[in-house]
Parts: sequence; structure tokens; C-alpha cells
Amino acid sequence: MSSAVRFGVNYTPSEGWFHHWLDFDLDSVRADLDSIAALGLDHIRVFPLWPYFQPNRTLIRPRAVEQLVALADAAAERGLDVNVDGLQGHLSSFDFLPAWTQTWHRRNIFTDPEVVEAEAEYLRTLAAALADRPNFLGMTIGNEVNQFAAGPHPDPDRITPEQAGAWLTRLLAACEEGAPGKPHLHASYDAAWYQDDQPFTPEHSARLGALTAVHSWVFNGTAQRHGRRGVATEHHAAYLVELSKAWADDPGRPVWLQEVGAPAPLIEAEHAAAFTEATVTNALDCPDLWGITWWCSHDVSRDLADFPELEYGLGLLTNNRRPKPAARTIARITGEGRTRRPSARTTALVVDTAHGRSVCAPGGAVFEAFARLTADGARPTTVLASRADDKDHLAARGITEVVTPDQVTE
Repeated sequence: MSSAVRFGVNYTPSEGWFHHWLDFDLDSVRADLDSIAALGLDHIRVFPLWPYFQPNRTLIRPRAVEQLVALADAAAERGLDVNVDGLQGHLSSFDFLPAWTQTWHRRNIFTDPEVVEAEAEYLRTLAAALADRPNFLGMTIGNEVNQFAAGPHPDPDRITPEQAGAWLTRLLAACEEGAPGKPHLHASYDAAWYQDDQPFTPEHSARLGALTAVHSWVFNGTAQRHGRRGVATEHHAAYLVELSKAWADDPGRPVWLQEVGAPAPLIEAEHAAAFTEATVTNALDCPDLWGITWWCSHDVSRDLADFPELEYGLGLLTNNRRPKPAARTIARITGEGRTRRPSARTTALVVDTAHGRSVCAPGGAVFEAFARLTADGARPTTVLASRADDKDHLAARGITEVVTPDQVTE
């Protein structure tokens, strides 16, 4: 993997949203990709919709796979690399699960042997179709699939952490079988770090797959508690990057800020550019950052119904492919940010989750102490309580000072 920081965008088609797979128009895709490349970005994250690609457990539509490859080739022509999220899964408040997992055919998508083998075959097929493309970055198992495993989902497929780990291991292996040697990974929304009963754990995120993915959304209580310009709000993405390192076994494990955006009304449209600049600048001050992938490329058309209001305006570009102020901000800082290599963060905040992960969530002791340290001018990282006295581990990460949340708030 490149040592330079990568800058990209989660590709949201300007015409038809992700339903564009039903009426795939390569010319429209090419125009979208032109508008993305014009911002100086170097990669996209792509979302095939699982029920459209695998409508039956034993049918993976060849034409759909061909269209995915055509999209990847069009991206290559514009200098854009491609990461593919396989199991969609969940996008912008909508669930996309195939009929053969629901209602009369209801079965657990994480533990039913036939379902898991079908998922593995699907991911292996997509990976193999792209394996020889130089611009193929690898597979992400799916987008925030952990939301299907616990509340607040209205109808979760409940599993244990052990079952979650077995599922991730099996599907990462399938990706590797399809495209050997590519950096495959998985992605959870922030409940993996913050929610006490979430079966997908920080250990899974920080130890399985080639990179750690974090998704930063300040509508999770951060902006409500700290305000649009609060230190915790503008550093939330950086906090998640550094929080993830507490659980990593590899001191230099790369972390991908795979989703981050400026959600209204907590971040009003007129302040989106300032929030974008602060968030990106602060994330770039994190060592071992692999890349930043903004959510998302294009606004959702107002012709489409029933999206949460915030989803319509998250694009860097309008539905007509015109750059918005946040896009111009990204374009301006992309070049200078690629080669930025920050020094090690020498102060580590102790993370003790003996009583639950909620200490890491907004309002929790670890979260608020990290914000306080940052506001005081420190550049904190994190370390597990079980490693706080491990001199070799601390030295490998460049940590020279360890503090507890209690010491920060005294």
C-alpha cells in the first residue's frame, strides 16, 4: 500500500442513487467519475446492492458483475482506484437484504450455514472479477453490517462476539480466495466502539482484515453535546482513528477514515466547508492514517422519496455534478495533505472498558477526557488499561506519557 495519504469519496451515483444498477448507464457513470476526478481525488468506494446482484441464493447475476467491472474500468481511465463493498446491506437508512434471507425465508445472515456460504461465494465472485485490475484496492465485506446484529435495528439477527468474529474471518477468507494479496477489510459503524451490547467489537475492527476502518458521524451525540464548532466535534474523526489504536496488535496498523461527512442540520450547509476543513486537517494529524474517504460524492436527488432529510445534501457535488464549497475545500487541501507525515502522539489516554464500551462514547469518561486533552493542546492517542504498563508496547508506538481519564478531569 502507498505511504501517501489517500483521498477519495464514497460514490453515490447522481442519477438514480444506488438504484442505478437497475438501469445501468455507463455514460452517466463516466460523467460522475469525471466530476470526482476533477477534485483531485484518487479513489472511490463502490456499493453494489446485494439483492440486485444476488437475487437468489444460488444466482449471482453475470450482467451485474460485468457492470461492476465496467464501472471499475471507467474509474481506472480517470486515475481512480476502487474499493468495493460487497454486502449492501444498509445505506442511508434503507436496508437491502435479499428475499432469501427475509420473511418466509428468514434466517440469520451471520450464522445460517447456507446463507454464509452464499455470502462467501458472492464476495469471492466480485473479488475474482476485479482481481486483475490494477486499480482494484480490494473488498470491504459490507457497509456497517454490524447494525444488523443488535439494537437499535428494529429486527436484528442477534449473535455473540464469537459468532461475529467467525463470520468476519470466513468472509475475509472468501475475499482473499477471489483476489489474493489485496488489502481486504470490513467496516462497522461506531457502535462497535461505543455500544456495550454490540457483538462486533473493537478487537474485530482493529485486528481482522488488512486495515482498520472507522466511520465518523457527529450526529451520534457528539455535535448535540459539543456544538458545531466544539473541539470534540471537529476532532471526532481523529478521535476514532486514535481510539482504534488501543486495540490494535500491530503498532503501525493503518487506519482508514472510510466514511465521514457533514450532516445537516447539526452542520448547516453554510458551515459545511469549515467543518470539512477542520475534520480533514485534524485527521491528517494522526500517524498511520491510510486515507480519508468523504461521504459522499453527489447529493441524492429530491425526486427520490423517504430519505432522512440530511441524506439529500451530503454530497461534495450537487445532483447536477457541480462542486459545493466543501468540495472546493477538499480539492484545495488534497495535494498538500498527501505527503503530510505527523510525528508520533506521545500522550496516551488509558481505555478501560471493564464496565462497557460506553465510556468511549460521547459523554463517556474516555471520550470527554480525550476532548479535554485536545482542547488543552495535547495530541492524545489511546492505550488499553491492560497495556498501559507494557514498556515495549508503549515504546513501539512512541508513547512517553500515560494518563487516566480521572487524571484529566481532576
